[in-house]
Amino acid sequence: MQRYLKHFLTTQWQLQRSFPRTTLDVIEEAVRSAEKQHSGEICFAIESRLAFKRLRAGLNARRRAYELFAHLGVWNTHANNGVLIYLLLAEHDIEIVADRGFEGNVSEAEWSEVCRVMEAELAAGRFEAGVLAGIQSVSELIARHFPPRADDRNELPDAPMIIR
Repeated sequence: MQRYLKHFLTTQWQLQRSFPRTTLDVIEEAVRSAEKQHSGEICFAIESRLAFKRLRAGLNARRRAYELFAHLGVWNTHANNGVLIYLLLAEHDIEIVADRGFEGNVSEAEWSEVCRVMEAELAAGRFEAGVLAGIQSVSELIARHFPPRADDRNELPDAPMIIR
């Protein structure tokens, strides 16, 4: 019941308050700058809450992140090196989904550590700082395995994706 209440009470207005236009611009620039350090792609998506019907069906943040990974085309990068950072605001839950190019290179523990750092910042109300820390950490993990290439192109939007 508490989970339903969190989702019911988390509105689009709260998302806009936590992530005003200036913060979204800073996040976009952070993604753009981070992607200059490697040939991977970072996509950041925020959703205020899940619909009641989807909650009742048992959808959780992890499954939703996989849905968005596919829907946003993060899996469709040339080198299979796309990473989705997904924030479900109602639960302050961060999920990271990485494409198959990272299999055997980056452990689940490493991705989980990035999530823990971000979730701690979110819980303290430091939304921008939490997302920026996450982007930086993800970028460092990507750079270890996908260094910059001369022929690299930007395959995904750098702007945060607001899921409505």
